[in-house]
Amino acid sequence: MLRTRFAMNISTLKWLRILLIAVIAAFIAAGIYAAYQRSKNVPIIFAPKDVLETVWINYKKSYVDPASGRTVDPSRGGVTTSEGESYTMLRAVWLDDHQTFDASWKWTQANLEFKNGHLFSWLYGRRPDGTYGILTAQNGQNSASDADTDIAVALLFAFARWRDPSYLAAAKSTIADIWSNEVIIVQGKPYLAADNVEKNFTGGIVVNPSYLAPYAYRMFATVDPGHDWNGLVDTSYSVLKQSIDLPLDKKKSVDLPPDWVEVSRTDGSVHPPARSGPQGSLDTNYGFDALRVPWRLYLDWQWYHDARAYTLLSGMKYLQSFWEHAGLLNETYAHDGSVVPPSGESPAMYGGTIGTMMIMSPSDAKAMYDHKLIALYTPDYDAWVQPLSYYDDNWAWFGIALYNGLLPNLWATVTG
Repeated sequence: MLRTRFAMNISTLKWLRILLIAVIAAFIAAGIYAAYQRSKNVPIIFAPKDVLETVWINYKKSYVDPASGRTVDPSRGGVTTSEGESYTMLRAVWLDDHQTFDASWKWTQANLEFKNGHLFSWLYGRRPDGTYGILTAQNGQNSASDADTDIAVALLFAFARWRDPSYLAAAKSTIADIWSNEVIIVQGKPYLAADNVEKNFTGGIVVNPSYLAPYAYRMFATVDPGHDWNGLVDTSYSVLKQSIDLPLDKKKSVDLPPDWVEVSRTDGSVHPPARSGPQGSLDTNYGFDALRVPWRLYLDWQWYHDARAYTLLSGMKYLQSFWEHAGLLNETYAHDGSVVPPSGESPAMYGGTIGTMMIMSPSDAKAMYDHKLIALYTPDYDAWVQPLSYYDDNWAWFGIALYNGLLPNLWATVTG
């Protein structure tokens, strides 16, 4: 009996060895075939949805702590921003990743949500005494209205997808506090400030145009009809148009949205920023912040067909001209179109900007997608060719998803 059992174990091991060799050979063959295709300039066919799902798995490994659900930005010393949590929640709900969504939301509620309200502190990390918490020395206790808005949208989407009423209740509470604390009334019209402290100042209202999300306010109006969210849609378009058209602090504008502006408390007019923010001086560049404007405008055009979104997107011709001339976009442009050094490229710029290309020139959009976005990914090992930073990873993902029509308005399944 022992001899028979021993013989069977040897036989099993032989078959396992053969199976392992076959699997390894298959992987090697797949890699050789992919390399051959590239050498012949034959495109490798893979589904965009698969790309979004596989890089999401890698994103979670790199930036989401599996024990707590906290989204961490290693490039900034391991801090967490409310923006980062909002991006994790949005990506998770779009991909139907219920577990990651809940982990992120639970951590955000416990660590970022105001103790006396339902907005979220914008910056969390390691403090000088070695403990972790809100970084008050950097005004981390203040809110950021883009993150609050995106978290509320993610919660509405979560209710639409998973039908848990706690998501809807939480969204309603945050939406009400956005109106109470981040919306300022000027001549009877609502304007979205950059944070919850602008109401305490007497000068211009600091506004980040990339925080303005008309599609979100249309959703908010359906659950909070007592406030003029549709009026906020209108003033957002007014601020965006003025900030794009006006020269601001330059001699001319090339129709690029700026990172920051101030809105007059007297008449709602737009001006260059005069005050500093928590991270230093506020500029009018088309850069790290403003690249999100085309993406947000495209969503409002795609979901709600507002002609103002189409008009603004189709007017950003400088970007198309620069792309056609140089075959690339730089990381940052001044409001007059001059390149701000260092003059490198960033995946985030392409992920945000592709929205305007999709309106102005489908052929340019395809070229940008093929050469600057999907080219970041390799099917050889289902990941980015090179690891991307937290911000680049998010905005490359958002750009790929936008281009392929994979960002559905989940709230429409509730409202019809």
